[in-house]
Amino acid sequence: MKFKQVLIANRGEIALRVIRALKEMNIESVLVYSVEDRDSLPVKLADRAICIGRGLPSDSYLNIPNIMTVATLLRVDAIHPGYGFLSENASFARVCEDYGIKFIGPKSAVLSMIKNKANVRKIAKELDVPILPGSVEPVNSVEEAKKIAADVGYPVMLKASLGGGGRGIRPIRNEQELTEQYPIAASESRASFGSDALYIEKLLDKPRHIEVQIIGDELGHIIHLGVRECSIQRNHQKIIEEAPASTLKKDKVKEIESDAVKLVKNIGYSNSGTVEFLFDGSNHYLLEINARIQVEHPVTEETTGVDIVKTQIKVASGEKLPFHQEDIKQKGHAIEFRLNAEDVTNNFKPSAGQIEFVLWPGGRNVRIDSHIYSGYSVPPFYDSLLAKIIVRGNSRKEAIEIGKRALSEMVIKGIETNIPLHLKILEDNDFVKGNIHTGFIEKFLNTEEAMK
Repeated sequence: MKFKQVLIANRGEIALRVIRALKEMNIESVLVYSVEDRDSLPVKLADRAICIGRGLPSDSYLNIPNIMTVATLLRVDAIHPGYGFLSENASFARVCEDYGIKFIGPKSAVLSMIKNKANVRKIAKELDVPILPGSVEPVNSVEEAKKIAADVGYPVMLKASLGGGGRGIRPIRNEQELTEQYPIAASESRASFGSDALYIEKLLDKPRHIEVQIIGDELGHIIHLGVRECSIQRNHQKIIEEAPASTLKKDKVKEIESDAVKLVKNIGYSNSGTVEFLFDGSNHYLLEINARIQVEHPVTEETTGVDIVKTQIKVASGEKLPFHQEDIKQKGHAIEFRLNAEDVTNNFKPSAGQIEFVLWPGGRNVRIDSHIYSGYSVPPFYDSLLAKIIVRGNSRKEAIEIGKRALSEMVIKGIETNIPLHLKILEDNDFVKGNIHTGFIEKFLNTEEAMK
């Protein structure tokens, strides 16, 4: 059935992205928002906007009863959860199903299955999708963890089974660290994710972070939309993303894409998602499945021509995928820069407050995804993401040059941002050559040149 009215249970740039897609599809948008977001662009541009609570996420964007009250009173057809917040919450998806409201994402049973990262590792191993050496089942004690770590060999990663988004991860260098960190990690996992289940993976030295965008309809058709390079990250949070992955050989790309599709097909996946891998220069290993739209989806859109958000909405309404695997070709190169409200020179301290003035870059092959404007006040309760600057060129070299030009035009006054860091990275010789890995930022920030 064609949706007439879709509720957006999110905020910021992704809420605005969904509103725009819905407008172009002639579908009415209903936005729920917090008091502190009342002056945001999504609130101004949605067809209907309903306040559901105060600024803390627990009072608003994570408040399932309040969200469902609006959804049922307005009789919306579907809910788009965006990313973060309730986007991968199986309980929320199940509530939507119980109320006859379509959750724009995988079914609740699938979300429950892949929520446990250790469980996904087990499924992958059964399918011969490569996984890092470590525990297939969650570890139940520090003694068991020690045995597995000794078999795998230090260093290892201690991870929360229900973690995600870069949270719940601790590098462990030796047995003493494991003894000390295990009870702390278990406690933090219980507090953050509702479970103290942990698992262990081998810690790779300077791997690349490669991910595959997948999308499937509810008739069993699943395809991939190519690979992305997401190695430039700080504290497991991505800063720069690219499509396609540079310097990766074509046969290895096809192998990674094939493993991604094989895995999600086996678990009955539908809608948009991402299968993430680590690559050590020779072999790739499954990292996790992200069962939602990704922050970095624009670089895939820019290189394939596929509108992922519109496709999400179409397949959720029961339509079959409007394209086949052979129709998907990645052309050119796209780079996304995440602009965060933070002071790079002060240990990346968050920088909330009023934006006095914004000047966006323009010109050919520059895309801006943002919810901010001159006079907008950045609230302190949420993620620091202000905008995504996406540039596209015929080659990676051209995309880098366009990125330099676009970022140098960008002006944000009133708060601190990480624009200077992006510009310095684009001048770095290793970055330009594609010599990048997940530890790139830490190494980069430790050089005197980066901090001048």
